[in-house]
Amino acid sequence: MLKTTDFDYTLPEELIASRPLLDRTASRMMVIHRGTGLIEHRKFTDFPSYLDPKDLLVLNDTKVTPARFFSNDSNIEIVCTNKLSELEWECLVRPGKKMKPGRTVEIGEATGTVQSILDNGNRVILWNQPVDEETHGRLALPHYMNRESDPDDRDRYQTTFAREEGAIAAPTAGLHFTPEILAKIKHTFLTLHVGVGTFRPVKAEFIEDHDMHSERYHISAQAAELISNTKASGGRIVATGTTVTRVLESLAQKVYQEPASHFSISAISGETDIFINPPHPFKAVDTLLTNFHLPQSTLIMLVSAFANRELILEAYAKAVEERYRFFSYGDCMLIV
Repeated sequence: MLKTTDFDYTLPEELIASRPLLDRTASRMMVIHRGTGLIEHRKFTDFPSYLDPKDLLVLNDTKVTPARFFSNDSNIEIVCTNKLSELEWECLVRPGKKMKPGRTVEIGEATGTVQSILDNGNRVILWNQPVDEETHGRLALPHYMNRESDPDDRDRYQTTFAREEGAIAAPTAGLHFTPEILAKIKHTFLTLHVGVGTFRPVKAEFIEDHDMHSERYHISAQAAELISNTKASGGRIVATGTTVTRVLESLAQKVYQEPASHFSISAISGETDIFINPPHPFKAVDTLLTNFHLPQSTLIMLVSAFANRELILEAYAKAVEERYRFFSYGDCMLIV
């Protein structure tokens, strides 16, 4: 039975990338060959050379919104985790003890009233008018960057193909791509809105006891057809990041519970709370491009399921030794 501590590693703080490189495509790329255990050190610009014409790259086109706010008196921090409507938000608030039902808070010209406290501790806040999000909203950068967001983050903590608003965090494996690189590769998009749950630590001693967060997704009819046809023709599905992987593997669980000769999906919207950890029989994703993830996180557990835990921990140790840049603004890993 695997423990959370089985996915630990030591990372020097100076290897955490708190700011992006000037050039999106300038990152290094570690390549892991699952079949042989070979580990290569390449550049992200080499990525297209690892794909065949039959392969399909799948990316997440969610768009990060400025979801972090501070009250006019700066005493209350609010992160909007889900817009129930334009005026009714589900929010993470700090400090929570000040935000009991009936308490009001002001952001700009808008006044919000706490309606209720949910089981997860989030507050439902009803506003008397729309909050001016562009003026008062900030990006909710990951805590490990140890800084406030600045104007440059509005562009760089966003993929070049982002179009569907709703994420709190960026699908960071997609940050490396430019339109020029994508033009060389057969690709399609799905949408999964990344929430604050992606940052929440695993507190359970044994990973099977972890309560996984749920996130909303959508796949268009065109994308579903491309994905299904690629699998049927023997091409590889190349997932850009853990968010794409979670959606496709969640759908694969449903597909293979039915009589089906191959992976075939249709347009669909829904939520997934799939928790991928070793061992996991991958049915949809054949190749994975991802960034380097936090120790003991659900993301490193997913990657360990895709390759195998020992090989991933060996790769992370090599990444530290070779001074790779870690986390959201860091370098990437291609697992083939």
